[in-house]
Order: sequence, then C-alpha cells, then structure tokens
Amino acid sequence: MMDGSSLLFLKNLNVWYDSGHPVLSDFSLELGTNEVIGLIGLNGAGKTTFIKTLAGLLPGYCLERAEWEGQSFSFRKENFKRSRYVVFAEDRSFQYFTFREYLAYAAASYGVPLPDVSYLVKGFHFENYTDVLLKELSTGNRKKAYLITAFALRLKLLLLDEPVNGLDFQSTEFLYQLMSGYREYGTILFSSHILESICLTSDRVLVLEHGRISRSFTGAEIAAGHIREVLSGDENV
Repeated sequence: MMDGSSLLFLKNLNVWYDSGHPVLSDFSLELGTNEVIGLIGLNGAGKTTFIKTLAGLLPGYCLERAEWEGQSFSFRKENFKRSRYVVFAEDRSFQYFTFREYLAYAAASYGVPLPDVSYLVKGFHFENYTDVLLKELSTGNRKKAYLITAFALRLKLLLLDEPVNGLDFQSTEFLYQLMSGYREYGTILFSSHILESICLTSDRVLVLEHGRISRSFTGAEIAAGHIREVLSGDENV
C-alpha cells in the first residue's frame, strides 16, 4: 500500500453463479489509499466476476470480513456505492442518454458538482460525440464516455474492467497518463490481460488463479517477463 493506510479489506470472499460451483473461493484482498493495482489472470479466472461483486451486481456471495476505510460495510451500502465508480468491459446502460446527459446524471447521483471535462474530452478525442446518444456510439467511443465520467468524478475508488479494450492508440496512451496520475485523488483497481497496461501503470500487480490471489508483484518485480512466467498458459499474454 502506498501510504500504509487501508481503503478496502476483504477476507475469504466466496462468489458463485450456481450454488456449489464457486468462481471465487477464499479470496482475500487489501487495497491501500492512493495506489494503482492491476489484476491479471487467465481467461475465466474470475476478474470480471470480482469487479461485478464489488459493484453489488451479484447476489451469490459470502465473506468472513469486509471493511471500507476501517469500518464494516456491504457492497450495496450507500456510503460505499457513492465512493466508487465502475467501468465495465462492455456497458449498454443509459443508451438513450447523450454523454452530457449521462455525466450530469452521474454527478447528481454521486453528489458532486458537475465537473469540467474539457481536458478529458480533448485527451480522448471525444469532442464530436458529447451530444450523441450513447446507443449510437461505437464500442470504443462508448468506453470513452464512461472513462471520462470515471476520471471526472474523482471518487476514492475506480474499478476498471479491461479499460483498454476498444480504445485507439492515442486514447490508450492518454488513459495510461490518467491512471498514473490518479493517485492524487484515490485508488484504481483494474483488470487487464494486456501486460503493457499492467506494467506501465501499476504499483502492485495481483495474480488471480483458482479463485483467489495467488501471487503479487511490486516495484521492480512488475516486469512482463516475471508476470508472463506465472501466466505462461494464457495465450493472450
């Protein structure tokens, strides 16, 4: 953890879609304040399942202990929900909102003033799409709409599921800059199967295997070669 203080702590989380077939089993995790954590694993390891669980979307789970800023909490508790924002790998919600309408809605929902997003819009080359319905945007531009919202709100925790997917080269480079600079505002936990995104932005890298965190890398250990050895069976790495 970057400054030694705990933001989120989970002990022995178990998650399932079908009873008796857990996707995550005895999963434990601690996130510090103001750090960027990459989550990597084989396809089907449970990365998206974990993010959906944190987002309060999956009812099938149990856990021994959960703390948010040192206090017990649940994933659907209001103070936690208003402190985190999730960008999913694919998202087709709010399709009849334009980006500007969605941003206004999100800001009101999280209780923050409507942010100035001009810098983010320019960085993602999104100037021509701010007043287009989300349903009419390409996959990449729809991803940009949610990423702009995520970084504009400046919440304590951003959860990003495969954030690079669908982005062009320039937008990917801009995203890396945003992620690296987000420590000023809070913590990012992101999943990715792209080693470049993991190695360029992360303070810590967590390896998800067999439903739990099996390895972690920090500092000089965060190198493509080291991580590839652990995930040598994944054709996407």
